[in-house]
Amino acid sequence: MSTPPPNPYSGAPVPPGPHPGAAPAGQNPYGQPPAGANPYAQQPGAGQNPYGYPAPGHPAPGHPQHPQYAAPYPHPHAQAPGCRQCGAPETANFAVRAHVGVLILMRFHTLNGPFCRRCARSLIRTMTTKTLCQGWWSPFSLAIFTPFTLLWNLFAAMKYSKLPEPTPAPGRQPLEEGPPVHARPLAYVAIIPLLWATWVAVNIFLDVSGRR
Repeated sequence: MSTPPPNPYSGAPVPPGPHPGAAPAGQNPYGQPPAGANPYAQQPGAGQNPYGYPAPGHPAPGHPQHPQYAAPYPHPHAQAPGCRQCGAPETANFAVRAHVGVLILMRFHTLNGPFCRRCARSLIRTMTTKTLCQGWWSPFSLAIFTPFTLLWNLFAAMKYSKLPEPTPAPGRQPLEEGPPVHARPLAYVAIIPLLWATWVAVNIFLDVSGRR
């Protein structure tokens, strides 16, 4: 005759069943907290992923967290602000221009600053002389671009003349200023196209006014 199964409601101890991992009698098999406890309370081992991966902000065991690196240092050979030619700190940022016009071909040259007083004066004299010599041989150059370039360099010369004497960087020298524009023979080549343009303008005026 077989023994009847024990009554789980009698209060008698229940022998272990065939499933060793089963929850004992009187215990919630679903792991819910008892009555009166906070169901949203943080469980022990917070900061750990139940699936075996470290939670964000927590390094994995055996893998130390990498330190936060500071901003990189500036390059030791980075160019300090100063004159492009000699590195002097007494500079102004104003471009120097030159123009070349031959028939229908035109070229525009621009050197951007900053420059010191001596380097700018050297560049202005060189670029202005080039413009006076080669900037008149195109109709548009004669009427528009060459006069504009000469006026621009005049303003540049006035701006750079207000700077103090430069102090070049160690191991660097400013440009040689050279003779002024009026002491350079190539600057007087401009007389030829200017005389021709004056002759053309006078003849047009005489024809229009009927004084010829």
